[in-house]
Amino acid sequence: MRKEQDEKAIPIWERVTISIEEAAAYSGIGRDKIRALTEEEDCDYVLWVGKRRMIKRVKFEEYLNNSYSI
Repeated sequence: MRKEQDEKAIPIWERVTISIEEAAAYSGIGRDKIRALTEEEDCDYVLWVGKRRMIKRVKFEEYLNNSYSI
């Protein structure tokens, strides 16, 4: 069953949203730092699904591309 799931998995760079853990692996930024960034009121790349934070991948990439430091 795991192999079947792996074959159907969508690569991170094609997904609309990614988890905090995936965003950390994708960007090289720590999970705690990403969580802290998503606490800011003007954070437009976080999507709350119940209590779970999902990262809007394209918006997150734009944020990183436009940032000098975080």
